[in-house]
Amino acid sequence: MVAQAVEPVVPSDAYAGDAVFELHRGGKIEVTSSVHVRDADDLSKAYTPGVARVCTAIAEDPSLVRRYTWKSNVVAVVTDGTAVLGLGDIGPAASLPVMEGKALLFKEFGGVDSVPIALDCTDVDEFVETVARMAPTFGGINLEDISAPRCFEIERRLKERLDIPVFHDDQHGTAVVVLAALRNALRVTGKRIEDIRVVISGAGAAGVACARILLQAGVGDLAVVDSKGVLHEDRADLNPVKLSLARDTNTGGLSGRLVDALAGADLFLGVSGGTVPEEAVARMADDAMIFALANPTPEVHPDIAHRHAAVVATGRSDFPNQINNVLAFPGIFRGAFDANASRITEGMKLAAADALANLIAPEDLRPDYIIPSPFDQRVAPAVATAVATAAQTDGVARP
Repeated sequence: MVAQAVEPVVPSDAYAGDAVFELHRGGKIEVTSSVHVRDADDLSKAYTPGVARVCTAIAEDPSLVRRYTWKSNVVAVVTDGTAVLGLGDIGPAASLPVMEGKALLFKEFGGVDSVPIALDCTDVDEFVETVARMAPTFGGINLEDISAPRCFEIERRLKERLDIPVFHDDQHGTAVVVLAALRNALRVTGKRIEDIRVVISGAGAAGVACARILLQAGVGDLAVVDSKGVLHEDRADLNPVKLSLARDTNTGGLSGRLVDALAGADLFLGVSGGTVPEEAVARMADDAMIFALANPTPEVHPDIAHRHAAVVATGRSDFPNQINNVLAFPGIFRGAFDANASRITEGMKLAAADALANLIAPEDLRPDYIIPSPFDQRVAPAVATAVATAAQTDGVARP
């Protein structure tokens, strides 16, 4: 007689008592009404027959949809689950707790409503078509945790197709906060942005966007390194995004590995993971700056970084100078919505970075305080005001 396999008995709640799981029980967000239906008169106004008058008015003048629906204050937080945090391709269902968390942060820090959407498709054409078809419901699209290089094409095509802000936070949110932190780190060290040499470890979504915004801000000498070495035009293994970046960076003609590029560098920006040997860090310039943003393990541990650098930042909340995207995206969308912006421009991102940096008064700057806390209640309003003003300047604001 052959023994039959017995399915293991899984407890109905294997994670009962775990504080993290208890916080997530039932999800972290809910939909609530902004008006109350207390009687037949309220019902007739909120729904039929009164609602038909509003529908008819919007059909005649589509611009009224922002005034008479939630569109003016709601973001779709969209992913396919292919690059979730440091977990990689875990699929749409497993990504949902992160998307809910993003929606929670939008509301808590920016007063922006949002809907988490996890798509069960990884084909670029299908993804773009799906988001474009549901876009009339939303005032903006926040792309999240989509693997590179697909994320670049998805964002580009959606920006071309839609007349609402499309923002890939893994790229641009990170870049905005990095630039803000760098501006204040330069003030602490007395260096000028046009004089420094920057090495970025990582040529994915965050690395590419950080490189682009730093170039826009005035960094002249910048090299990007991927897993195979420094990006340069002679490499035959570069995808179009990396090749374009190689053409616009590495003015010093560097080649070789990360450890070679770090010699004499003023700023190391890590957005890739891995570990940088201490001997390579020790060869950086005097008063160097190290932003090691990999989570949970920074590319350079702060204890090591402090031996060789004047300013150290990480992506972790348990060390000073946390580079956290929540400093950027709630205020950026708040400002874009306030200006009824058709898109988010480079000028709006630069304005957001400047607003963040300027929240710290010169007399308060110090090596362990170059960026505000996410819980500083001035952050989102300051970023929103700067972004809305820049939208006007850049000509993307609408009545």
